[in-house]
Amino acid sequence: MAKLADGLGVSLAALFTLANGLPAASESQVPIASPPEPAEILLLEDDPNDAELTRRAFQRADIVNPVRVVHDGEEALDFVFGTGVYARRKGARLPQVILLDLKLPGMNGLEVLRRLKADERTKHIPVAVLTGSTRDRDVVESVRLGAGAYILKPVDFSRFTKIVPQMSFAWALLKSPTPMSG
Repeated sequence: MAKLADGLGVSLAALFTLANGLPAASESQVPIASPPEPAEILLLEDDPNDAELTRRAFQRADIVNPVRVVHDGEEALDFVFGTGVYARRKGARLPQVILLDLKLPGMNGLEVLRRLKADERTKHIPVAVLTGSTRDRDVVESVRLGAGAYILKPVDFSRFTKIVPQMSFAWALLKSPTPMSG
């Protein structure tokens, strides 16, 4: 059981890629012939400052996975399912990790999580709630809906950069390459 700082303890597997092309350290690793393609991370965050904080923390931890930022629940679902302004993505590779804020304009994060986990195409994608909400019911509902982790946003950058390496081996559920959406 890996203990995530400020989050729930969850057992998870490596998914982030370091700048040297190797997977981030995990509790146990199997040698691989060549580094896998870095997993795309979808960051659902309406606050541009928090989105930038997350990107900078990843850079400081030498995590080079591509990060796509979307700003509300509808945009996230359009991106994932290749609809609306993201219709050209239909059939594209799905993100392999989703970092989800709960407090969003329009559709809230719990509704996004509910829809992702209810769909056969996306229910396998690891989702970590990355939020400022300390409400017990948000934690319980997030886990009930299938979130793999609930991580409280720290209020300062130095603290957040300490959490990111712990997140680097924080994604269980990934057993094979993510299938195409569609």
